This record gives sequence, structure tokens and C-alpha cells, in this order.
Amino acid sequence: MRLVWLRNDLRLADNPALRYACAGDGPVAALFIISPTQWRQHKMAPIRQRFMLAQVDELGRELAALGIPLHLLRVETFAEAPAALSDLCRELGVTQLYANQAIEIDEQRRDHAVSAVLAEQAVSCHWLNGCCVLPPGRVLTGSGEMFKVFTPFSRAWLKALDEEGFVIHRAPAPRGEPLPWQPLVERAWVDEGLGELTPDPRWPVGEVEALRRLNIFLEQAVLDYGETRDFPAIAGTSVLSPYLAAGIISPRQCVAALQQRLGYRPQSKAQPGFVWLNELIWREFYRHLLVLIPTLSMNRPFKPETADLPWSWDPDAFAAWCEGRTGYPIVDAAMRCLNATGWMHNRLRMIVASFLTKDLHIHWRLGEDYFMSRLIDGDLAANNGGWQWAAGTGADAAPYFRIFNPTTQGQRFDPQGEFIRTWVTELADIPAAYVHQPHDWLRLKGRRDYPAPMVDHAVARVRAIEMFRSLEK
Repeated sequence: MRLVWLRNDLRLADNPALRYACAGDGPVAALFIISPTQWRQHKMAPIRQRFMLAQVDELGRELAALGIPLHLLRVETFAEAPAALSDLCRELGVTQLYANQAIEIDEQRRDHAVSAVLAEQAVSCHWLNGCCVLPPGRVLTGSGEMFKVFTPFSRAWLKALDEEGFVIHRAPAPRGEPLPWQPLVERAWVDEGLGELTPDPRWPVGEVEALRRLNIFLEQAVLDYGETRDFPAIAGTSVLSPYLAAGIISPRQCVAALQQRLGYRPQSKAQPGFVWLNELIWREFYRHLLVLIPTLSMNRPFKPETADLPWSWDPDAFAAWCEGRTGYPIVDAAMRCLNATGWMHNRLRMIVASFLTKDLHIHWRLGEDYFMSRLIDGDLAANNGGWQWAAGTGADAAPYFRIFNPTTQGQRFDPQGEFIRTWVTELADIPAAYVHQPHDWLRLKGRRDYPAPMVDHAVARVRAIEMFRSLEK
């Protein structure tokens, strides 16, 4: 018996672990492990848990139709996984375990422990690359080190891809008679401690849905992506991040579909489609970093010297940021959107992260954790990479004094205030000319229903620069 252990790779197509587990004859089974306590410790958002479990349900039905049973185990923490897997392998007569490589440090430690336990009962473990187009460790400098700046990594990544290419693995063929599948909502033990399992209707699960979104984006928006991607009121992005984070679609499928749409693989900014491809490479960059620099999974900054920065931990200021009460309309609209939907536009993520760290001088770890606790696409590598980039502690060639002005960012990327008025209802009736600096207009109207700016950006910017310059002394 061969067992494939599914994690953040909840798909049939282009799933190396599933593909190799199904190679040859003999029975195959699948496994998914539910770890509620561990998920809470990792700040996994409830909306992401529901999305993931809804996809497990969908995948269980699809596997059952192929004659492959999907077993569910519940262990509260990763520490319990080795013993539970050992018992299941003994019960099923498993001789080989297949899984796609985990990149986070706790998950890697769990997998090492599983390998050690299963080796004692002669079960061989096979760990494959299912999370990246090119496996972590493949794209290195000439001296064999990981790139610390994105642009040279991007060039080297493109060169390596040209040299090696990549393969899209087909979904497995039926392996026997269809099997029954009991939906998760009928299993009382599954939702104990997890809350409501009903997924958000705004985020339908399934590989068909992920491919539909990808194809619509490639047909309608990819050629204009470089011009429209920064405007939150415009549907200019692929909105595929939840599907990539859960592994419902793979990055290889995205690259292959882009190539098919364009007829070539873009190599520079001058070529249509390159800006979106570069975003996929950013995703690869952060995942490679997480594997090769394990301390990034341990709340440590990429730049060690920045560990001594005198960050604030002010709970009241942090709460105002979380709840969208900063007095800066674009920041407040973005945070209220996140709290209501579990998703935030990427330009807005940069704006609110810069505001928390450079205007409020609050530690990036608080923002990183809050995002993970709310985002449907929460992913440690991308989230940590983005927050450290914004905070000036991460892998970034730009100097620390790059600080976003929240007012001018709003004026530039939501010029008419459409996004702001959607989410900051107090400003729904404000004229566009005042929407980014509404306080004088509100004062003239005798209104106090929207907060005054909690900081002066110009003053806060100077303080942020002083914080970083103090490290040079």
C-alpha cells in the first residue's frame, strides 16, 4: 500500500506526491491531517480553515470517484502526528509514504520526526517539490548562496527555468470502483473546536474554479496587469492567492497557462505578461528564503541588526490600526475590507504595513500575526516576506527611508475614492476632492463621525528614519 499525505497541495492535477504514489499497480490511499490547536498557534484565520476544509471535502469526493480513499486524522498538534501516522500505516499495511515538501520550520521538524518513526517499521518516505516551480536550493549565487535581493534572483530563476523547463503532472487515472465519501459536515468530530465549517460563498473551492479564475484573468486582464494591478477599485488582479496558498492550483500551472496564452515566456518588463510572471517569481523568492533561512520562521528579522530596533507595542494604537480607526482613509478602508472579507489587495497590504511600522512604529510581528489571523490566503513565506519588506528588516535593496505616505498613496491609487467610500461608510457622501483628507470638510459640516489622524505622517516619518539611523551608531 502506498499512502499520499496531502497538506497545502489540495489538488489532483500537477501534484507530484499524488502522481508518484499512483505510479504502477497496487492500492493507493490518501491522508489529510486536521490539527486545530496547531493551526491556532500558527494564527491560521478561521476563514482560511473553512476554505481549506471545504477543499478537502471536494478533493475527498474526487479521489473517491477514482477509487482512492481519503483518510482523515485529527491530531491537535504536530507533535502527535508521527505516532498517529505510524498507527495508520500499520493498520493499512503502508510500505511507502509520499508527500510534497513543507517549507516552514515546524512542518519540516514534524516531517523529519515522521520519517524517523516510519523508518523503524520499514516505511520509506518520499518528499517531493510541489510548492515551487523550481525547488528551493536550485537558484543560488555563483558562490552557492541564496540571493538576498530579488532582482538578481529573478534573473537567475528565469535562466534556470529556461535550462531545465518543468513538467505538469497529470491527474491520476481511476484505480478501481468508485468509493463512498462522507461529507465533513456529517462527521461530528471534524468541526469540534473549529467552529462553523460552512465556507464563504465569495470563495468557491475546487480546481475547476481556480482554473476558471486563471483563464479569465489571462484573457481579460494580464496584458494590462502592469497598469491596473495597483488600483483596488479595479478588478485588475488574478485573485488566485487563496487557491495558491491552499494548493488548489500550482505555480507551474500558472506559468504554463501564461506561456500558452502569450505563445512565449516573457523575459523582461518590455514584454507583456512579465509583470505578473514576476509576481509569481516573488512568491518563489520568499519560499526559497524560508527554506534556506529557517530563522525567518522563528520571528527573526532577515537583517539581524534590525532586531535591536526600538519598536512600539502600544496596544491602543495597534487596535486602532486593526479596526480601521487611524484617520487615514485608505488605511482604514483597507483594514475594514480585510476584517469583512478575509482578503486585501496587494497595494493596500503595502500601504497598511508601512503605516503600522513606519508611522506608528509598531513591531512588524504584530502586523504579520494579525494578517495571518484574518487572511484567507495566509501563507507564512509571502506574509513574512511582505511584512519584513515593508518594515525595512527584510530582503530588499531599497534603503530603510522608503516610507509610504498614506495620503498620496490613496490619491494615486484610489483617485476618486471609490474604494474608500465602499468601506469607510462615514465618508460615503464626501466629494472626491476631499476624500483623502476629509477632516476639514467634515468639520465644516459639523460632523465628528470619522476619527482625526492619529499621527502626523511627516513627524512620524522622521522618527522612523531616526530609529534606523540609530543602528548605524
